[in-house]
This record gives sequence, structure tokens and C-alpha cells, in this order.
Amino acid sequence: MDKIKEKLFKLQDKKYREMQTKIIPNINPDTIIGVRTPELKKFAKELIKSGEYSSFIEELPHKYFDENQLHAFIISEEKDYDKCLDYFNKFLPFIDNWATCDQATPKGFLKNADKLIDYIKVWIKSDEPYTIRFGIGMLMRLYLDENFKEEYLKWVSQIKSSEYYVNMMIAWYFATALAKQYDKTIKYIENNKLDVWTHNKAIQKAIESYRVSDEHKDYLRKLKRK
Repeated sequence: MDKIKEKLFKLQDKKYREMQTKIIPNINPDTIIGVRTPELKKFAKELIKSGEYSSFIEELPHKYFDENQLHAFIISEEKDYDKCLDYFNKFLPFIDNWATCDQATPKGFLKNADKLIDYIKVWIKSDEPYTIRFGIGMLMRLYLDENFKEEYLKWVSQIKSSEYYVNMMIAWYFATALAKQYDKTIKYIENNKLDVWTHNKAIQKAIESYRVSDEHKDYLRKLKRK
């Protein structure tokens, strides 16, 4: 077992592992070591500082969920846009769960929304469910404030998938859009642009949000579909 795996097993928390096997049911529980997120992030920074991360991020696919988590945290720290993009394009096909997908927050993308958008357009048309989810997640995190364009709502509304974790992210995106860009977004709910399950889930998540006004929540309740 190499040094990185050895360290991960030393950081193992068996009770945390038990919880993770329940909340990430689509991956083999034998691949979950059970390292808490703060410990993984700390380890990622140590590897970056020492330079020991470079061979690790070339070794794909990884065997363990925690290795994927560590990989995501390492490449998320890269501030150079081109390097960060290259790292993620290589890694995205190997993401196989919602946690790794959602916890990746690439620093190199934060100030490069104008360049990144073309890649997001490609990601959301992927055949890989977690690549699609990642693309929607980036649209939600980086393009609902000053980088917002109404056409992005259309892009997400046109994604058709039978994958639960894709549809849940579409719902999350629209719920967040209702909080941040209500006037543009409500038309997609009023005109039934989403499938029934995703439509109702988006409304549910918006109603649960403290960022949506009571007035808007009352109206959204009337738009639920059967």
C-alpha cells in the first residue's frame, strides 16, 4: 500500500464511514475508508505543499472513494485556470458519486466565468451523469449572480435524464435560481418546462429556502403538479 493510502487508513473514522455508506448508496461500501472532510482537505494541502500530489492525480482510476475526495480537493486548490481546467477534464469521467461531484470547488474557475462557460456547455451534454451534475453545479455557483444570462436557464431545462442525481441537481439549480433570479426563473415553472418530479422538487426546495420570500413561496405552492 502506498504512502497516501496508508495515511488515509490512519485517518479512518469507522463511525463516519458507517454514515457515509448510508448517504452515498450507489458506490461499493468496501471502497469507503471513512475519512472526514476537514482531514481530507488538510491532507490535500499538505500534499500540495510537499509536491507529492503530482503522481497521485495521474493515477486514475482510484480504488477508494476517499482517494477521489482527496483528488478533488487537491485539484480544486489550483488557481491557474488552464491547469485547473485540464485537471478537471481528466478527472470528471471518474467521478461516480454526488459527494465528490459537489464538494469540488475549483479556485481556478472563480474569476474565469467568461472562459469556463463553453466547457460547461459541453459538460451538461455529456453521457456521464456526474459530469452533467458538475456542469449544472458550476452554473448554479458561478452564474446566478453577476454572470447570469437567461439562456442558462434554458440550457438546464433542456437536460433530459433518467438519473436521480442529475434531476436532483436540476431541481436544486432551479430552486436557487428562484431565490436569485426569480422574475426570469418563474416563467420556467409557470410554463412547465421541467418534468413533473423535477418541477415539484424544485418548488419544494425553493419553499424550504430562507432566500425565497413568503409571497413567492405562497405562489409556488399553487404551481405544484400532479
